Amino acid sequence: MASPPALLEARGIRKSFGRVEALRGADFEVHEGEVVALMGDNGAGKSTLVKTLSGVLTPDDGEIWSAGERVSLTSAQDARRRGIETVYQDLALANTLDPTANLFLGRELVRKGLVGRLGFLDHAAMRAQAREAFERLGVTVRAEHGAVESLSGGQRQGVAVCRAVMWASRVVFMDEPTAALGVTQTRNVLELIERVRSSGVAVVLISHSVPEVLAVADRIEVMRLGRRVARLRAAEATTESLVAAITGAETEDLSDERDTLNGGRR
Repeated sequence: MASPPALLEARGIRKSFGRVEALRGADFEVHEGEVVALMGDNGAGKSTLVKTLSGVLTPDDGEIWSAGERVSLTSAQDARRRGIETVYQDLALANTLDPTANLFLGRELVRKGLVGRLGFLDHAAMRAQAREAFERLGVTVRAEHGAVESLSGGQRQGVAVCRAVMWASRVVFMDEPTAALGVTQTRNVLELIERVRSSGVAVVLISHSVPEVLAVADRIEVMRLGRRVARLRAAEATTESLVAAITGAETEDLSDERDTLNGGRR
């Protein structure tokens, strides 16, 4: 029986900014309920690929497929309509709004009847849904009615992830979600990623941290100079093989892993 198509797949994506080729035929794929780490040195093309797959950038060439269908993502709204959400490194939270308002920002619920048609919001329903989302993902938000700028870094990260997961039905991109977090907060975020995966939503983790990637990822895709250069099963990967793929210092073990993933083709 044929395996189901990838939830999201890039085939031969190219993107240039003037004379700079950021993506040079990049490939990528992620499947249902999977955590895939996207790794690479600075300038490898990771951010450009993520922005392309989340509708922020339009590729110059190549194809994007979603659940077996070729799609055109011309805006972030296009991606969101297809169940693709992104947690950016800067979190993109509205600092002066409370956690619930951030979860529903741009998607506010209105009250029923005439008052709703007049634009009155259903704050009670939004708070109830927010509490359920926080509880489901194990996120503790102590200042439920306070501005998110008063929260700790880990709590702010939790709000950003909850917002993405609430609206994602297929894929969540997480860009360096543990950057600048302490040990305890980092552990909480990694546990949160596990919960997201168990809900059936695929997670794409963009990270430079080899230990964190090996702790939570099912698969690792490595980019260098604008294209994918290696695909590794996290259970079989080592720090050495990942560093070799990222830097271009090939090893015999890495070649064997790549050969296995490509079904024996070099």
